[in-house]
Amino acid sequence: MNSDSDLQIAGDILEVQHLLRPARQHPSTVAEFVGLARSIAADRSQWAPLVQYDATTRWYHRLRTVPPALGSARAGETPLGYEVWLLSWVPGQGSGLHDHGRSSGVLTVLEGELTERTERGMRSLDSGAQRVFAPGYVHEVVNDSLEPAVSLHIYYPGLTEMPMHAAQCASATADAVHV
Repeated sequence: MNSDSDLQIAGDILEVQHLLRPARQHPSTVAEFVGLARSIAADRSQWAPLVQYDATTRWYHRLRTVPPALGSARAGETPLGYEVWLLSWVPGQGSGLHDHGRSSGVLTVLEGELTERTERGMRSLDSGAQRVFAPGYVHEVVNDSLEPAVSLHIYYPGLTEMPMHAAQCASATADAVHV
């Protein structure tokens, strides 16, 4: 009998589609927030007409703000409010090294390609790629390609701070290979 689980085979919960729950209006688990991001990404009419590109500064637009809702969480869970942001990236634009304070998040690349840099190395994120992160996760996102990119970000609870960090991982990422 084969004892390999779907997660052991795939190595990444985000790659096991049937384990992800469908989006709810008030998600309360990481899988549900990932599902929400995927459902928004799949409906281009929600975001594509809003996208703008600005060569002088990063463009962003808040798509949705949902406050914590009573009765939205399962027994024993705290309801989470959340925000959904749409960002565009022209070639060369980056976020700078930062974290998201007390917020967790889901980053989804909608179009183009982005590079995520952390102290552990670099990861190329093509269209459709997703990253999930916990509070205090330090990273930098950059458009290293020659084409514009668009990304969707969900922060739960809603983003209240985005502390910037010194380039502590610059030397680690200079020699890193793609993860």
